[in-house]
Amino acid sequence: MSQTFYRKGFLALAVATAMGAATFAQADVKIGVAGPMTGANASFGEQYMKGAQAAADAINKAGGVNGENIVLIAYDDACEPKQAVTVANKAASDKVAGVVGHFCSSSTIPASEVYDEAGIIAITPGSTNPTVTERGLSAMFRMCGRDDQQGVVAGDYIVDVLKGKKIAVINDKDTYGKGLADATAKRLTARGVKPVLEEGLTRGEKDFSALVTKIRSVGADVVYFGGLHPEAGPLVRQLREQGLKDVKFMSDDGVVTDELVTTAGGAQYVDGVYMTFGADPRMLPDSKAVVEQFRKSGYEPEGYTLYAYASVQALAAGFNGAKSNEGEKAAEFLKSHPVKTVMGEKAWDTKGDLKVSDYVVYQWDKDGKYHQLEKQK
Repeated sequence: MSQTFYRKGFLALAVATAMGAATFAQADVKIGVAGPMTGANASFGEQYMKGAQAAADAINKAGGVNGENIVLIAYDDACEPKQAVTVANKAASDKVAGVVGHFCSSSTIPASEVYDEAGIIAITPGSTNPTVTERGLSAMFRMCGRDDQQGVVAGDYIVDVLKGKKIAVINDKDTYGKGLADATAKRLTARGVKPVLEEGLTRGEKDFSALVTKIRSVGADVVYFGGLHPEAGPLVRQLREQGLKDVKFMSDDGVVTDELVTTAGGAQYVDGVYMTFGADPRMLPDSKAVVEQFRKSGYEPEGYTLYAYASVQALAAGFNGAKSNEGEKAAEFLKSHPVKTVMGEKAWDTKGDLKVSDYVVYQWDKDGKYHQLEKQK
């Protein structure tokens, strides 16, 4: 079965889930799952849906939310801000109780304004831009860390471990990618290693010859890229093909998918690539049983799969703890009570940010797999 056919089949299932939701009894608790179900970043939408559905099934089996079953509705924003607002309004009209989403920060930020006005609680598994939780929205949460935390980890690793002296910092001009690149550049500068090049590229671009020439001209020994895998893959391949084989390449949690290998054109190009991401939840005792279930079904819960699972758990805990399916009441509960999830115990501050962030560094290998590296002392 081809990847394209599988994704089309997956999307058809997601859409069928959304259409079928209307036939359920009014007592069911609707939770939207919003993200890129189609387009270049559809692999993340797939991760979201796989994780969310598994969590919903487990919660329903255990008694549901305030005695009612969770019904998931998939909303496709394709990582496009305008489309995100459209689906957010659709979710509001569908009267969802909560939303797991979105993925791209540039989608989450405008969509969350709609949720706030509608009194819908939302928790994003993957949007890291600080603005997501810095606007005083009372029911916006994250299951991930922030760019200003991730950028510190990346910057320190480049200086302390990679021993970078001439750093080229590249971004995709999107809210997420540029925000993270800026945070990393800020940390590098604070550590006394001001980037020798800060440059942007455009999402959807495939020919980076001119950019590679600039990187070569400044003598960069490390390239940091803030962005997503559709651009990271071709960029690292062209660096290698154009002779910069010894330049170290580091990126972020926007490349945490095996699609990085596909977009790069093969595992040989991603071999040695570094990236930052939260500590691997698949290695936690709390996730063992769930990970085993996924693997038995033939699916590897990579990337944000368990983040989406934990997000559904958090929403359910908020509703059950508040003894109400109202977003504001669930939000109040989550801000004052830690929650047990497949990713361990999670607790949030008054902004909706996690009280503890656990970013670490990973490296891709010659087989096209990523592995968490030991923390440097």
